Amino acid sequence: MNSALSAAYEDFPLHLHHIIPLDFNSAITVPESHIWPKSDHDFVSSNGHHPSLPVIDLNDPRVTQLIGHACETWGAFQLVNHGIPLSLLNDAEAETRRLFSLPTKQKLKALRAPGGTTGYGIARIAPFFTKFMWHEGFTIIGSPSDHAKLLWPCDHAQFCDVMEKFQKTMRILAGRLTKLILKSLDITVEDLNWVDSTSTSTTALQLNSYPSCPNPNRALGLAPHTDTSILTILHQSSISGLQIFKEEVGWVSVPPIADALVVNVGDLLHILSNARFRNTLHRVLVNQERHRLSMAFFYCPPMDFNLVPVAKSGQAPKYRSVAMKEFISIKAKHLEKSLSFIKI
Repeated sequence: MNSALSAAYEDFPLHLHHIIPLDFNSAITVPESHIWPKSDHDFVSSNGHHPSLPVIDLNDPRVTQLIGHACETWGAFQLVNHGIPLSLLNDAEAETRRLFSLPTKQKLKALRAPGGTTGYGIARIAPFFTKFMWHEGFTIIGSPSDHAKLLWPCDHAQFCDVMEKFQKTMRILAGRLTKLILKSLDITVEDLNWVDSTSTSTTALQLNSYPSCPNPNRALGLAPHTDTSILTILHQSSISGLQIFKEEVGWVSVPPIADALVVNVGDLLHILSNARFRNTLHRVLVNQERHRLSMAFFYCPPMDFNLVPVAKSGQAPKYRSVAMKEFISIKAKHLEKSLSFIKI
């Protein structure tokens, strides 16, 4: 799985300055390279009312309809009663904090390769922006043992055990959610048999760190972007920062809800739904006093899966069919313009 995903990115290697994070421990002020225009922080609201992201109970008997409506109107929702043990969420967050609390010199030992997909570094979207983000990340696909051994030569087993268990549990939840989403689109799982397979679906776990920032009004944790995935499941720590863009409203904050996970639609589901479901544009703001963490689980079809838009009766397809690997390559090169390359 790792090699297949890596192959999709290997033609677009990054320069080291787009991989190595800032040494946030020594940053007394925000350097010019990380100062964003103030306009990038504006909250636009047409009527002064700040709507909130839908909260959906996975045990609600109307869950299929509720998820379908949320995907269509927001492209995201908060999920409660999702079945992920709180103890596992706490353990995964604790290990994430342990990783990002390491000295910078130690973290750099697990630096992501220029054409690689796993390890320590800044977001792959960095080259598309003129300013850098107040962010450091660690990407895991499958077992993190190779990089973990570099971080903790004698004490890596716990990190690996927790992250592997976390990925396994999130994959099960992602499959369950995908089935509900397909049902809301009147697509049968038989048409997409990879959903039931733990061996063919493509997944990745992204650990995110947003250190406290001397001037949060001039920095961004993550610049506005959409995810490539079918769906993304996010656990965010108790500190706010995530914002989702809703048309005709503007940027809407998504405050953490105890025991809730944030689920958002990615580009691949947007294509599959023939643009019925919104691929959510989102960003992250930073905090002056507190260090924010999050863990994002990306769920995708197999690399050779061919996405064919499912149009409503009488509706023409808005996108041509596209293999997942091809679309990843398009997005690695064009980011937010990627959908225009497959539009009919």
